[in-house]
Amino acid sequence: MSNDPTVLMNTDLPLPLFCRGKVRDVYDLGDKLLIVSTDRISAFDVVLPCGIPDKGEVLNRLSAFWFRKTADTLPNHLVKVIDGEGDLSELRCLSGHQGELPDWLLGRSMLVARAERLPVECVVRGYLSGSAWEEYRETGRVGDISLPSGMKESQEFPQPIFTPTTKSDTEHDRPLTGQDVKELGLEEVYDELAEKSLLIYGFARDYARQKGIIIADTKFEFGFIDGRLSLVDELLTPDSSRFWEASRYEVGRSQPSFDKQPVRDWLSRSGWDRNPPAPMLPPEVIEGTSAKYRDVYNRLTGQALPPKP
Repeated sequence: MSNDPTVLMNTDLPLPLFCRGKVRDVYDLGDKLLIVSTDRISAFDVVLPCGIPDKGEVLNRLSAFWFRKTADTLPNHLVKVIDGEGDLSELRCLSGHQGELPDWLLGRSMLVARAERLPVECVVRGYLSGSAWEEYRETGRVGDISLPSGMKESQEFPQPIFTPTTKSDTEHDRPLTGQDVKELGLEEVYDELAEKSLLIYGFARDYARQKGIIIADTKFEFGFIDGRLSLVDELLTPDSSRFWEASRYEVGRSQPSFDKQPVRDWLSRSGWDRNPPAPMLPPEVIEGTSAKYRDVYNRLTGQALPPKP
Protein backbone atom coordinates (compact mmCIF):
# COMPACT_ATOMS: atom_id res chain seq x y z
CA MET A 1 0.00 0.00 0.00
CA SER A 2 1.26 3.50 -0.78
CA ASN A 3 2.37 5.73 2.08
CA ASP A 4 0.65 8.64 0.36
CA PRO A 5 -2.69 9.08 2.19
CA THR A 6 -4.30 10.64 -0.89
CA VAL A 7 -3.80 7.45 -2.94
CA LEU A 8 -6.83 5.18 -2.90
CA MET A 9 -6.03 2.14 -0.81
CA ASN A 10 -7.26 -1.33 -1.63
CA THR A 11 -10.27 -1.86 0.63
CA ASP A 12 -11.08 -5.41 -0.49
CA LEU A 13 -11.65 -7.77 2.44
CA PRO A 14 -11.64 -11.58 2.54
CA LEU A 15 -15.37 -11.51 3.35
CA PRO A 16 -18.49 -12.03 1.20
CA LEU A 17 -19.22 -8.75 -0.59
CA PHE A 18 -22.85 -7.68 -0.29
CA CYS A 19 -22.59 -4.53 -2.41
CA ARG A 20 -20.15 -1.77 -3.30
CA GLY A 21 -21.11 1.86 -3.72
CA LYS A 22 -19.17 4.94 -4.75
CA VAL A 23 -17.95 5.49 -1.19
CA ARG A 24 -18.90 2.48 0.94
CA ASP A 25 -18.33 -1.27 0.76
CA VAL A 26 -20.83 -3.58 2.47
CA TYR A 27 -20.01 -7.15 3.48
CA ASP A 28 -22.45 -9.96 4.24
CA LEU A 29 -22.17 -11.48 7.73
CA GLY A 30 -25.48 -13.35 7.76
CA ASP A 31 -28.07 -11.54 9.87
CA LYS A 32 -25.67 -8.58 10.10
CA LEU A 33 -23.73 -6.46 7.64
CA LEU A 34 -20.35 -4.78 7.85
CA ILE A 35 -20.37 -1.26 6.36
CA VAL A 36 -16.93 0.14 5.51
CA SER A 37 -16.74 3.87 4.78
CA THR A 38 -13.74 4.43 2.52
CA ASP A 39 -11.88 7.62 1.69
CA ARG A 40 -13.16 7.45 -1.89
CA ILE A 41 -14.88 10.57 -3.16
CA SER A 42 -17.19 11.03 -6.12
CA ALA A 43 -18.27 14.11 -8.00
CA PHE A 44 -20.74 14.38 -10.87
CA ASP A 45 -21.39 10.60 -10.48
CA VAL A 46 -17.72 9.70 -11.10
CA VAL A 47 -15.34 8.27 -8.48
CA LEU A 48 -12.11 10.27 -8.40
CA PRO A 49 -8.64 8.66 -8.59
CA CYS A 50 -7.60 10.07 -5.20
CA GLY A 51 -8.83 9.69 -1.67
CA ILE A 52 -9.68 12.34 0.92
CA PRO A 53 -7.79 11.51 4.12
CA ASP A 54 -10.04 10.86 7.17
CA LYS A 55 -13.24 11.20 5.11
CA GLY A 56 -14.36 7.62 5.69
CA GLU A 57 -13.76 7.79 9.42
CA VAL A 58 -15.69 11.05 9.67
CA LEU A 59 -18.67 9.58 7.81
CA ASN A 60 -18.64 6.45 9.95
CA ARG A 61 -18.15 8.06 13.35
CA LEU A 62 -20.52 10.94 12.68
CA SER A 63 -23.29 8.56 11.56
CA ALA A 64 -22.78 6.55 14.76
CA PHE A 65 -22.91 9.77 16.81
CA TRP A 66 -26.30 10.68 15.34
CA PHE A 67 -27.65 7.11 15.52
CA ARG A 68 -26.98 7.13 19.25
CA LYS A 69 -28.46 10.61 19.75
CA THR A 70 -31.70 9.76 17.92
CA ALA A 71 -32.16 6.19 19.18
CA ASP A 72 -34.91 7.26 21.58
CA THR A 73 -36.85 8.79 18.69
CA LEU A 74 -36.52 5.95 16.20
CA PRO A 75 -34.64 2.62 16.13
CA ASN A 76 -31.68 2.29 13.78
CA HIS A 77 -29.46 -0.43 12.39
CA LEU A 78 -26.27 0.36 14.35
CA VAL A 79 -24.90 -2.56 16.36
CA LYS A 80 -21.42 -1.16 17.05
CA VAL A 81 -18.55 0.80 15.58
CA ILE A 82 -15.52 -1.38 14.87
CA ASP A 83 -13.12 0.47 17.10
CA GLY A 84 -10.67 -1.95 18.72
CA GLU A 85 -8.92 -5.29 18.46
CA GLY A 86 -11.77 -6.95 20.34
CA ASP A 87 -14.19 -5.78 17.66
CA LEU A 88 -11.95 -7.23 14.95
CA SER A 89 -11.92 -10.55 16.82
CA GLU A 90 -15.72 -10.48 16.96
CA LEU A 91 -15.83 -9.84 13.22
CA ARG A 92 -13.63 -12.86 12.59
CA CYS A 93 -15.99 -15.01 14.66
CA LEU A 94 -19.12 -13.66 12.94
CA SER A 95 -17.68 -14.16 9.47
CA GLY A 96 -15.90 -17.44 10.08
CA HIS A 97 -12.73 -15.86 8.67
CA GLN A 98 -9.64 -17.49 10.16
CA GLY A 99 -7.01 -14.93 9.19
CA GLU A 100 -6.30 -11.43 10.41
CA LEU A 101 -8.46 -8.45 9.44
CA PRO A 102 -6.69 -5.14 8.68
CA ASP A 103 -6.53 -2.50 11.40
CA TRP A 104 -7.53 0.21 8.93
CA LEU A 105 -11.10 -1.01 9.56
CA LEU A 106 -10.93 0.60 13.01
CA GLY A 107 -13.05 3.73 13.19
CA ARG A 108 -14.21 3.60 9.57
CA SER A 109 -16.52 0.56 9.76
CA MET A 110 -19.62 -0.43 11.66
CA LEU A 111 -21.57 -3.60 12.28
CA VAL A 112 -25.27 -3.17 11.52
CA ALA A 113 -28.44 -5.23 11.60
CA ARG A 114 -29.74 -6.37 8.24
CA ALA A 115 -32.83 -4.42 7.23
CA GLU A 116 -35.55 -4.59 4.60
CA ARG A 117 -34.71 -1.27 2.95
CA LEU A 118 -37.34 1.04 1.52
CA PRO A 119 -36.60 2.28 -2.04
CA VAL A 120 -36.93 5.97 -1.23
CA GLU A 121 -34.69 8.82 -0.09
CA CYS A 122 -36.47 10.95 2.50
CA VAL A 123 -35.22 14.47 1.84
CA VAL A 124 -35.96 17.24 4.34
CA ARG A 125 -35.19 20.85 3.47
CA GLY A 126 -35.05 23.68 5.95
CA TYR A 127 -33.58 26.26 3.57
CA LEU A 128 -34.06 27.13 -0.09
CA SER A 129 -30.83 25.99 -1.73
CA GLY A 130 -29.29 23.81 -4.41
CA SER A 131 -31.70 22.12 -6.82
CA ALA A 132 -34.66 23.36 -4.75
CA TRP A 133 -33.61 26.97 -5.41
CA GLU A 134 -33.36 26.29 -9.14
CA GLU A 135 -36.80 24.66 -9.19
CA TYR A 136 -38.36 27.46 -7.16
CA ARG A 137 -37.03 30.13 -9.52
CA GLU A 138 -38.67 28.36 -12.44
CA THR A 139 -41.96 27.21 -10.92
CA GLY A 140 -42.48 28.80 -7.51
CA ARG A 141 -42.62 25.30 -6.09
CA VAL A 142 -40.36 22.58 -4.73
CA GLY A 143 -41.77 19.22 -5.75
CA ASP A 144 -45.51 19.44 -5.17
CA ILE A 145 -45.17 22.11 -2.47
CA SER A 146 -46.12 25.70 -3.31
CA LEU A 147 -43.93 28.27 -1.58
CA PRO A 148 -44.42 31.98 -0.80
CA SER A 149 -43.46 34.32 -3.61
CA GLY A 150 -40.37 36.46 -3.37
CA MET A 151 -38.19 34.01 -1.47
CA LYS A 152 -34.42 34.40 -1.85
CA GLU A 153 -31.63 31.90 -2.22
CA SER A 154 -30.67 30.24 1.08
CA GLN A 155 -33.71 31.67 2.85
CA GLU A 156 -35.15 29.55 5.65
CA PHE A 157 -38.59 28.05 5.02
CA PRO A 158 -41.41 28.96 7.41
CA GLN A 159 -41.44 25.23 8.23
CA PRO A 160 -39.13 22.44 6.99
CA ILE A 161 -40.51 20.59 3.97
CA PHE A 162 -40.49 16.89 3.11
CA THR A 163 -39.48 16.24 -0.53
CA PRO A 164 -38.79 12.50 -0.96
CA THR A 165 -37.18 11.09 -4.09
CA THR A 166 -36.90 7.72 -5.74
CA LYS A 167 -33.79 5.67 -5.07
CA SER A 168 -32.48 3.70 -8.02
CA ASP A 169 -29.24 2.02 -9.03
CA THR A 170 -30.04 2.45 -12.73
CA GLU A 171 -31.35 6.02 -13.09
CA HIS A 172 -31.03 9.43 -11.47
CA ASP A 173 -33.22 9.99 -8.44
CA ARG A 174 -36.34 12.05 -9.11
CA PRO A 175 -39.15 13.49 -6.99
CA LEU A 176 -41.45 10.81 -5.63
CA THR A 177 -44.96 10.95 -7.12
CA GLY A 178 -48.25 9.64 -5.80
CA GLN A 179 -48.05 6.90 -8.42
CA ASP A 180 -44.59 5.95 -7.15
CA VAL A 181 -45.95 5.68 -3.62
CA LYS A 182 -48.57 3.19 -4.82
CA GLU A 183 -46.24 1.19 -7.06
CA LEU A 184 -43.58 0.92 -4.33
CA GLY A 185 -46.12 -0.14 -1.73
CA LEU A 186 -45.45 2.82 0.54
CA GLU A 187 -49.04 3.95 1.20
CA GLU A 188 -49.21 2.60 4.74
CA VAL A 189 -45.82 3.91 5.82
CA TYR A 190 -45.55 7.18 3.88
CA ASP A 191 -47.03 9.44 6.58
CA GLU A 192 -44.74 7.90 9.20
CA LEU A 193 -41.72 8.43 6.96
CA ALA A 194 -42.61 12.11 6.65
CA GLU A 195 -43.31 12.50 10.36
CA LYS A 196 -40.10 10.81 11.52
CA SER A 197 -37.96 12.56 8.91
CA LEU A 198 -39.20 15.98 9.97
CA LEU A 199 -38.87 15.10 13.66
CA ILE A 200 -35.26 13.92 13.36
CA TYR A 201 -34.31 16.87 11.16
CA GLY A 202 -35.80 19.30 13.68
CA PHE A 203 -33.85 17.72 16.54
CA ALA A 204 -30.56 17.71 14.59
CA ARG A 205 -31.09 21.26 13.27
CA ASP A 206 -31.58 22.63 16.78
CA TYR A 207 -28.60 20.70 18.18
CA ALA A 208 -26.28 21.75 15.34
CA ARG A 209 -27.31 25.39 15.61
CA GLN A 210 -25.96 25.40 19.18
CA LYS A 211 -22.62 24.33 17.65
CA GLY A 212 -22.66 27.16 15.13
CA ILE A 213 -23.71 24.98 12.19
CA ILE A 214 -26.83 25.23 10.03
CA ILE A 215 -28.23 22.01 8.57
CA ALA A 216 -29.81 23.37 5.41
CA ASP A 217 -31.10 20.01 4.18
CA THR A 218 -30.47 16.31 4.58
CA LYS A 219 -31.67 12.91 3.43
CA PHE A 220 -32.63 9.87 5.44
CA GLU A 221 -33.03 6.24 4.49
CA PHE A 222 -35.29 3.78 6.27
CA GLY A 223 -35.90 0.07 6.45
CA PHE A 224 -37.70 -2.49 8.58
CA ILE A 225 -35.76 -4.44 11.22
CA ASP A 226 -37.81 -7.12 12.95
CA GLY A 227 -40.93 -5.39 11.67
CA ARG A 228 -40.00 -1.96 13.10
CA LEU A 229 -39.35 1.11 10.97
CA SER A 230 -35.68 2.00 11.49
CA LEU A 231 -33.05 4.42 10.24
CA VAL A 232 -30.41 2.80 8.03
CA ASP A 233 -27.46 3.75 5.83
CA GLU A 234 -25.65 6.95 6.96
CA LEU A 235 -27.10 9.73 9.06
CA LEU A 236 -26.52 13.49 9.00
CA THR A 237 -23.03 13.43 7.49
CA PRO A 238 -21.39 15.94 5.11
CA ASP A 239 -22.15 13.48 2.28
CA SER A 240 -25.88 13.28 3.04
CA SER A 241 -26.47 16.81 4.34
CA ARG A 242 -25.76 20.43 3.54
CA PHE A 243 -23.93 21.96 6.52
CA TRP A 244 -23.32 25.72 6.62
CA GLU A 245 -21.24 27.94 8.88
CA ALA A 246 -23.85 29.86 10.90
CA SER A 247 -21.58 32.87 11.48
CA ARG A 248 -21.19 33.37 7.72
CA TYR A 249 -24.83 32.78 6.79
CA GLU A 250 -26.36 35.46 4.60
CA VAL A 251 -29.66 35.27 2.75
CA GLY A 252 -29.56 35.93 -0.98
CA ARG A 253 -26.46 33.96 -1.98
CA SER A 254 -25.00 30.47 -1.88
CA GLN A 255 -23.31 29.55 1.39
CA PRO A 256 -19.88 28.08 2.22
CA SER A 257 -20.47 24.45 3.19
CA PHE A 258 -18.70 21.67 5.08
CA ASP A 259 -18.63 19.14 2.27
CA LYS A 260 -17.00 18.34 -1.05
CA GLN A 261 -17.96 21.63 -2.69
CA PRO A 262 -14.26 22.59 -3.10
CA VAL A 263 -13.86 19.42 -5.17
CA ARG A 264 -16.83 20.25 -7.39
CA ASP A 265 -15.63 23.84 -7.78
CA TRP A 266 -12.11 22.81 -8.81
CA LEU A 267 -13.38 20.18 -11.24
CA SER A 268 -15.76 22.70 -12.81
CA ARG A 269 -12.86 25.11 -13.39
CA SER A 270 -10.52 22.38 -14.64
CA GLY A 271 -12.22 21.91 -18.01
CA TRP A 272 -13.05 18.25 -17.26
CA ASP A 273 -16.02 17.08 -19.34
CA ARG A 274 -17.51 15.06 -16.43
CA ASN A 275 -16.88 11.75 -18.18
CA PRO A 276 -14.57 9.15 -16.60
CA PRO A 277 -11.76 9.13 -15.86
CA ALA A 278 -11.75 12.14 -13.57
CA PRO A 279 -8.52 14.13 -13.13
CA MET A 280 -6.35 13.92 -10.02
CA LEU A 281 -7.07 16.69 -7.53
CA PRO A 282 -4.22 19.01 -6.51
CA PRO A 283 -2.87 18.54 -2.96
CA GLU A 284 -4.34 21.79 -1.65
CA VAL A 285 -7.88 20.79 -2.69
CA ILE A 286 -7.47 17.34 -1.14
CA GLU A 287 -6.21 18.75 2.17
CA GLY A 288 -8.77 21.57 2.19
CA THR A 289 -11.61 19.11 1.71
CA SER A 290 -10.22 16.77 4.37
CA ALA A 291 -10.02 19.70 6.79
CA LYS A 292 -13.69 20.56 6.19
CA TYR A 293 -14.76 16.99 7.02
CA ARG A 294 -12.66 16.96 10.19
CA ASP A 295 -13.90 20.40 11.22
CA VAL A 296 -17.59 19.54 11.03
CA TYR A 297 -16.97 16.33 12.97
CA ASN A 298 -15.09 18.19 15.69
CA ARG A 299 -17.73 20.92 15.91
CA LEU A 300 -20.73 18.59 16.09
CA THR A 301 -19.31 15.96 18.42
CA GLY A 302 -17.01 18.15 20.51
CA GLN A 303 -14.20 15.67 19.89
CA ALA A 304 -11.29 15.26 17.50
CA LEU A 305 -10.82 12.04 15.56
CA PRO A 306 -8.91 9.48 17.65
CA PRO A 307 -5.24 9.02 16.74
CA LYS A 308 -4.49 6.33 14.17
CA PRO A 309 -3.26 2.92 15.46
